[in-house]
Amino acid sequence: MKRSVMVGIAAAVTAAAIAGVLSRPYLWPRETQPAHVMEQVRAEPRAAIYYQDPDGKPFYSLKPKKTPDGRDYRAVPTGDDISFDDPADVVAAPADRRIKYYRNPMGLPDVSPTPKKDSMGMDYIPVYEGEDSDDGSVKLSPGKIQRTGVKSEPATRRVIRTASRAPGTIQLDERRVSVIAMRAESYVQKVADITTGAHVVKGQPLMEIYSPAVSSAAAEYISTLNSKVAGGGEGPYGRGSRQRLMNLDVPEAAIIAIEKGRNVPIGIEWTSPRDGIVLERNVTEGMRAQPGEVLFRIADHRVVWAIIDVPERDLGAMAVGRRAVVRARSFPGREFSGKINVIYPQITKETRTARVRVELPNPELLLIHDMYVDAEIDTGSAESVLAIPESAVLDSGSRQAVLVDKGEGRFEPREVKLGHRGEGYVEVREGLAEDDPVVTSANFLIDAESNLKAALKGFAKGAQP
Repeated sequence: MKRSVMVGIAAAVTAAAIAGVLSRPYLWPRETQPAHVMEQVRAEPRAAIYYQDPDGKPFYSLKPKKTPDGRDYRAVPTGDDISFDDPADVVAAPADRRIKYYRNPMGLPDVSPTPKKDSMGMDYIPVYEGEDSDDGSVKLSPGKIQRTGVKSEPATRRVIRTASRAPGTIQLDERRVSVIAMRAESYVQKVADITTGAHVVKGQPLMEIYSPAVSSAAAEYISTLNSKVAGGGEGPYGRGSRQRLMNLDVPEAAIIAIEKGRNVPIGIEWTSPRDGIVLERNVTEGMRAQPGEVLFRIADHRVVWAIIDVPERDLGAMAVGRRAVVRARSFPGREFSGKINVIYPQITKETRTARVRVELPNPELLLIHDMYVDAEIDTGSAESVLAIPESAVLDSGSRQAVLVDKGEGRFEPREVKLGHRGEGYVEVREGLAEDDPVVTSANFLIDAESNLKAALKGFAKGAQP
């Protein structure tokens, strides 16, 4: 369709619509309707002002028309195109109340203390005493309340469960890691069939060591045992010789074997000091081990740490002893429960997060070092608080308010101070009392009407002499 034709149709549609509005008073706002108008609305048929594509496409015609597949265009009657209020809401104008002022029929911020017409010839709408209250409330008709879906719910006391969710990683319990290193120059004679990642138990043989210092201390201890007098015991010197073997970190089982056999072994069997996983194995047969050199590193995984990166905004809700549930991405559906036992005293400046440590039992050894996890930390209170649905809050950023349902279609905006949020509810610390009904649905529409009403009241005060 050419642009000139579309412009012509648009102009014709607009002219017809305006003419329909001016010629048919039932399209005017409800405040100006006399009672007999509604009878005329129900009795008078409405003529089509234009025709539209049956599928709702942007194709129009001033005359009846068919689509390429033979279907008729849909007739758009007067009133379907431009309307202001539902005729069901039309009520007779009050006769026993004084008119305060007249407002613009199109909702513009323009009022007059006397009757007036706008540029289209429409009468200004009278505003009666009592309709424009000074308490800041807004009043809606029953029909408008029904159409907009306004719903209310009383403020009640309830327990709000809130949770902080954050990612983290599994780390080893520093108290459950052992390092096996020699305290004197030694030589590795044999190595057990153990590799990195293998699980070992306490007392399990790891390697056989020959150490000149250990052999010398063992010979001295045996000599002391053999030279003790009958009934005199080992004496202080004997106890000192045994302590020398212990200072060289000789396993207790090897010392007992020396006491029983009374001979100096060529090689000493070194065993695991704990149950755990072999994290490092830096030993081969025949190698020379220097003092302090790490040969094995073993960690107990039966208890691990979850290091959680909590957002800085949630740090105030963290406390030692709070329950946390950890879910590993490797095991969907599994939960690991623990409690916070440390809150680290620093903030990571790059991510603005704080670190908290949750200790987790790991009897099945499913959680392993550096595994990613997601944590949910309970930050709510077990005490009940006054709460309302989150949908009831009108939040401007710096102020929070709710609309209190005063009954008979009247709604009062009220500023509130809020607290914790969770499970779709928010704590109200100031501004409401228990059982106060607040609007939970369509409150933004009421708020918009309240703002418009406040603007009209300001113009009305300026217009009054």
